Amino acid sequence: MKRIAIIDVGSNSARLVIMEVHTFQASNLIYNQKDPLRLALKTDRNGYLTEEAFSATITCLKNFASMCRVFHVDETIAVATAAIRNAPNGLKLAKAASEASGISLEIISGKTEAFLSYLGVINTIPVKDALVFDLGGASTEVILVKDRKLVDSISLPIGCVNLTKNFKLNNTADPAALNKMRRAIAEQMEKAPWLAGCGLPLVGVGGTARSVGKIEQKRVKYFSSKLHNYQYPIQDFKEWYKTLPNTTLAMRRRIPGLSSDRADVIIAGSTIIKALADRSKARKLVISGCGLREGLFSEYLHHNTDRALVDPDILETSRENLLHLYAQDEDHCRQVARFATKLFTGWQSLHQLEPAKWQPLLETAALLHDIGIAINYYNHTRHTGYLIENGRLFGLDHMDVVYTAIMAAWHHGINRGYLRNKPYRKYIPEVDIKRLSTGALLLALAECLDYTQTSAISEIETSIVSGSAILTITAEQTPSVELHQLSFLSKWFRKSMGLPLTVVVKENGTASGEEQPPKAIPSDLSLLPADSSVEP
Repeated sequence: MKRIAIIDVGSNSARLVIMEVHTFQASNLIYNQKDPLRLALKTDRNGYLTEEAFSATITCLKNFASMCRVFHVDETIAVATAAIRNAPNGLKLAKAASEASGISLEIISGKTEAFLSYLGVINTIPVKDALVFDLGGASTEVILVKDRKLVDSISLPIGCVNLTKNFKLNNTADPAALNKMRRAIAEQMEKAPWLAGCGLPLVGVGGTARSVGKIEQKRVKYFSSKLHNYQYPIQDFKEWYKTLPNTTLAMRRRIPGLSSDRADVIIAGSTIIKALADRSKARKLVISGCGLREGLFSEYLHHNTDRALVDPDILETSRENLLHLYAQDEDHCRQVARFATKLFTGWQSLHQLEPAKWQPLLETAALLHDIGIAINYYNHTRHTGYLIENGRLFGLDHMDVVYTAIMAAWHHGINRGYLRNKPYRKYIPEVDIKRLSTGALLLALAECLDYTQTSAISEIETSIVSGSAILTITAEQTPSVELHQLSFLSKWFRKSMGLPLTVVVKENGTASGEEQPPKAIPSDLSLLPADSSVEP
């Protein structure tokens, strides 16, 4: 196990995150600290960082270094962005802070910053084509993404802090100053002709983007406080923005969802977002909780493990990470997921769940169905639902994560009590409750097929014959425990699928290795009459 510290000294704030990387390549965040440095405000009229900036940065890095020692960090990656990069004495500050703290602080270029933000987004949000923007205190990086590839990028010297300072917007916004700032922003955006009219969704990184996302969630009473991959129409943002320039600092501090330390810079930051939306003609705004720091971590994993720099399947990678962190028996979980997928595809005409939507959810729920045991075996299905809802599961939208959690929580039986007092309950139509029940049934069947967790059943086949759903299982010998567990699901199966379930056992455990013909299973299971003959 290794612990990796990642430090981002930005123009508005500095952050330290500590990631724990296990020997089996699972990772999780174990510490996060923020220091509101406001370096973009700590410059003189010639753009030089002041003594206050030097003192604050050195103190901040020394504190970060102390926390790294407390957490026994093995390796530290530290970068500085626009405020230090653009200052004539920025290199001098970086050297002084490095010498005082023992942390090597690297000043990265705007292109590198854009690339790292791109990595943080593309490895955690399922977007194919987008305009990614990382709006910081002294710069805004804009990245054009096509087919998940970085096509072009630019770093613009406009941020929420330096614009607030230059146009004196920290309290009330003078209309003349606001218009002057808007013209300055428009001039900067002309440097990126590929922005104009592209119509791609905007994916926002950084504190300003997170703030407008929180404000919108509060405004609409959203069911979750989760920000990453929160999506809403850009028109809703524009309608809210109309009221913003007329507010005072005291009024902005009372805006639900806006932290007090963002109230002075939110006008400038939101005006940049508005300009990006207008110029690109975007229709949707997506909030990313991941950016530069996650991009640095992606680079670290790429250089030190077999992880691809751009993850080809972020859902698979993130659920594998959760599996590694919490599962008691990974082989069993994979077997259940394999069986669940086969049942889904084989009986698609019965359950009629749309494959593009429901198959990834079922496969994810099946793979993670037992991770709640890490909390407590008793009620572990509920605990599994909680971990899925709140874990770092990427590649699904918020409601799909909820649906996955419900299927996992219900695989020991439908319990509507799980939905009691859940804020998302009102967003789930009754037709989807039925679909979730069907998905939970398929997961329950799959778990029964490996109930002893010994892979006693090596293969399954599904069919529909003479008004009965046929499940043919191959095993070395009759899997009595698994068959017994399947018998408990017969009523649920008939109610959900509208057909009785018939199970056929094919044994292949003879000394010669020859496969035996289908075998009638005990009649007390009410699955296959002894005198029946079913083609497998």
